[in-house]
Amino acid sequence: MEEKLGKIDHHIFEQFIALHCGKQRSEVLVKAAFGVDVSVVALGNGLAMALTSDPLSLIPSLGMEESAWLSVHLMANDMATTGYAPMYGQFVLNLPSWLSRGDFENYWRYIHQFSKDIGLAITGGHTGFIEGQNSTLAGGGTFITVAPEKQILVSKNARPGDAILITKSCAISSSAILAMSFPKTVQNKLGTEVYHKACESFYQTSSLQDALIAVKGHNGRVLAMHDVTEGGVLGAVYEMASASGNGARIHYEKLPVGQVQDQVCRLFNLNPASCIGAGAMVIATPEYQTGEIIQDLKNEGIECTHIGNFTEASAGIQLLKDGQPETLVYQEEDPYWAAFFKALKEGLQ
Repeated sequence: MEEKLGKIDHHIFEQFIALHCGKQRSEVLVKAAFGVDVSVVALGNGLAMALTSDPLSLIPSLGMEESAWLSVHLMANDMATTGYAPMYGQFVLNLPSWLSRGDFENYWRYIHQFSKDIGLAITGGHTGFIEGQNSTLAGGGTFITVAPEKQILVSKNARPGDAILITKSCAISSSAILAMSFPKTVQNKLGTEVYHKACESFYQTSSLQDALIAVKGHNGRVLAMHDVTEGGVLGAVYEMASASGNGARIHYEKLPVGQVQDQVCRLFNLNPASCIGAGAMVIATPEYQTGEIIQDLKNEGIECTHIGNFTEASAGIQLLKDGQPETLVYQEEDPYWAAFFKALKEGLQ
C-alpha cells in the first residue's frame, strides 16, 4: 500500500474494509460506510444506540488542555450529526513513555472536565504507556448515545433538492493549530492580532452546539448532518453526497472563509476549503427551512451560510466557480498534513 498521511483511501474502505466487518446482524441499522459519521444499532422498544470512534490527540506543542479538548470534542462532533449529544465514552490511552505523571494527570483532568461539560459519562477503557510512541495520536475512543430510533439523523439521509448549509468558517482547526504550533512565524508574517485571533478560534472547533441548535427539537427541519474534518468543507460535502447517493452543486464564492483563517492558510499555501476544518457542520435541510435555521444559529452567535444544494446523482458533484461548473475531485490526502510537516522540517517556529 502506498504510504500516505491521514484517513485511509475511501476506495480501500469501500472495496475491502466495508466488505469484511464480521457477522451481519439484523439489528445493525447503519453500518460502517464512507461519509457516515456513526453506526446505529436497534435496541427495541423504539430505541437505538448510536456509536462513533476516533483517535485521541496528544500534541505537546499545543498543551495538555488543548489536546484533551480535541480528544473529547472531535468525537462529540461526530455524534452531534445524529442531532444528539454523546452520553457515554470509552477511552483507550496508548501514552508515550516519556510523558510525566503530572502531564498525564493534567491531560486526564481536562478529559474529565470537557466530558462533564457536555454530559458525557466516562464508562471505561484502557490506559498504558508505550515505548517508542512518538505520534500525536495517543490511542482512540468510542462515544455512545441512546435515542429514539426514528429521530437519529445520519448523513446518508440527505435528499436531492435539500439545501446545503455550513456553519462558521472553513479551516477553523487547521488555521488554529498551525498558528499555535508555529507562533513566531505567524506573528512575524501576519502580525500579533491575527495570531491571537487564530489561537482564540481553537475553541470553536466544537460543532456540537451548532447541531443541537439546528435540529431544535427534531421537528424534521434537519434531515442529515456531517461534521467537517479531513478534506475540509469541500471534502465533507463530497462525502455526504456520496453517502446519500446524491450529486451536489456548490457555489465556491459562497464558501465561508474567515479573514484570519484565510490569512493563515495563505501563509502555509493551503486552500481553506480543502483542509481539516473541525468546528464547521454540514447541514441538509429542505430549502424552505434555511432562513429559520440560519437565524436560530445567528441568535446564538453562530454564523451559517447556504452554499448550494444536493442534486440527483446523475448530475454529479459540481463546484461552480464564477458560475462555471467543474467536477469536484475528492482529495485522498488532506494537504494540511504535508504543510504541517513541511513547516516542521524547515524549522519554522
